[in-house]
Amino acid sequence: MSSSFSKAPVLSSGSCPSIFAMSDNEKFLRLTVELTVEVLDVDALQAAALAEIRHPDADLTEEERAEQVELVNSDDTGASALQWLIEPDHVLQLVDHIDEIEPREAVLGVEPSDGPSEEEEEEDHEHS
Repeated sequence: MSSSFSKAPVLSSGSCPSIFAMSDNEKFLRLTVELTVEVLDVDALQAAALAEIRHPDADLTEEERAEQVELVNSDDTGASALQWLIEPDHVLQLVDHIDEIEPREAVLGVEPSDGPSEEEEEEDHEHS
């Protein structure tokens, strides 16, 4: 299975999957998953990300490493740190068990949020 992974933010709207037809036989679907998380400890999240960035196996030049350390340290939301802690395989595991498809690409975007959407809050109250 070949896949690519980008840590660049992805901006999208809508919740319907898109079908991309490359030819009469090839069809592609783009899945959008939106997950809101509450950051319980920004310092610990940043520390974990910094450990990943500083790890000898991280494929970064010293200049890139310093740049990423500064990015994580200067982001008090934790979004930059979280991007370092989510592996592409974690995203692809959402569909690994489906034999009728072949994952081609995983793109991850992490951005600050004001919290759960009103729809999510309503669902939480209904299940309480």
